[in-house]
Amino acid sequence: MKKTYKIDVDCANCAAKMEDAARKTAGVADCTVNFMTLKMIVSFDEGADHNTVMQDVLKNCKRIESDCEIFL
Repeated sequence: MKKTYKIDVDCANCAAKMEDAARKTAGVADCTVNFMTLKMIVSFDEGADHNTVMQDVLKNCKRIESDCEIFL
């Protein structure tokens, strides 16, 4: 399953950090962050609960960049 989320991030470097943090989260098969459109596209592992996984993605992203936001 693939879903798109609106994000709020201040710079392209921070967006890249968010993308990397999301990719390292259990349940995420792939992730792409587009700073220009402020969107995150996440592909989930087969059978993963996207709501639970996205809560973990948000926690991991906030560890890297505390003022980022993912609108779930």
